[in-house]
Amino acid sequence: MTGFKSIALAAGLLVAGAGYAAAPPAVPAAPTAPAVTAPAPTTVAPVTAAPVAAPASTSPALAQDGAYAMIPTAGIGQPVDGLFGIQPQVTKNGERARHFHDAILVPVITVVSFFVLGLLFWVVYRFRRARNPVPSKTSHNTAIEIVWTLAPVIILVLLAVPSIGLLQAQFKPAPDNAITLKAIGNQWFWSYQYPDNGGFEITANLLKEKSDVAAGTRFRTAADGPRLLAADNRIVLPVGVPIRLITTANDVIHSWAVPAFWIKLDAVPGRLNETSFTIEKPGVYFGQCSELCGARHGYMPIAVEAVPLAQFNAWVLAKGGSIKGAKPSTAPAALTPQAAGAFAAPASNTTGGAVENTTAPATSTTQGATGNPAGAGTGQ
Repeated sequence: MTGFKSIALAAGLLVAGAGYAAAPPAVPAAPTAPAVTAPAPTTVAPVTAAPVAAPASTSPALAQDGAYAMIPTAGIGQPVDGLFGIQPQVTKNGERARHFHDAILVPVITVVSFFVLGLLFWVVYRFRRARNPVPSKTSHNTAIEIVWTLAPVIILVLLAVPSIGLLQAQFKPAPDNAITLKAIGNQWFWSYQYPDNGGFEITANLLKEKSDVAAGTRFRTAADGPRLLAADNRIVLPVGVPIRLITTANDVIHSWAVPAFWIKLDAVPGRLNETSFTIEKPGVYFGQCSELCGARHGYMPIAVEAVPLAQFNAWVLAKGGSIKGAKPSTAPAALTPQAAGAFAAPASNTTGGAVENTTAPATSTTQGATGNPAGAGTGQ
């Protein structure tokens, strides 16, 4: 019996020794280990930390101003100090209007102005007192009266033909594949809705100067745009896709104007005004309210980022919206970045076809104004 107890005690000590060998080395065995009951050996599974989802602000589609990290190009989409002429146009209507202005209106105005100026000099010289001591008593000249009546009429008719054609093109109804942007004027900020992309809303306020904000508050930099034109939130529109612009207002009359698009459309309370345009070149374009709307009328900037349709679709999904024309049964396409500024995205809908992408991200992001609560303009 004594031998059997010795064998059992030896086996127990062997198991106890194995248990401590499996434990962390930071806890050494005490010298009196035989007097302590050793824990049974256990197998611990390795702990893998769950991946932490990146915040929405780190999305490539939300890198700056709730949009893409696009830097404005000097002289494009913004005024230039000392520059004479119309801004470079990035829409067909804008190019047509610029040609009409530069090739027709300016030459006609120049010729008429020099002709009238020449007549004035000739009259001053020809009919001065020294040359005509006895004034003429002629009261009518039939030929001259016919000329000065018909000549302006002919000039105006010739100008009316391209002018009416341009006006018609500006208000041509948008096609079915157009993306709708609804701009709402407020005193004194803009809010935007995308009815075709889930109806999400953006509030855009003036981005103030460093000297006008408290320490730690975001202020305008050169990357945001020119002074009084940079907005804390930019809107994003696709390149090569017709845009249906709808304007209205919540208080007084405003006007949504972007010179590079050749767009100036009044926003009237209780009324919907509509026009359409197609942006042909990517970039950042600026505008502002062009209707006197109150004390802070000059502090309602408009900042638009024009990007390829693939990036626009990625931005819409990042904002919690949906792709226009998507089929509900279709799984969303991957939106992983392929390169700087490039994203895998649905096929183009410029021909009116449905885009095969439907599901928005699980977490819907909003784009409230930086340092300003959405729905309240604080531009000063």
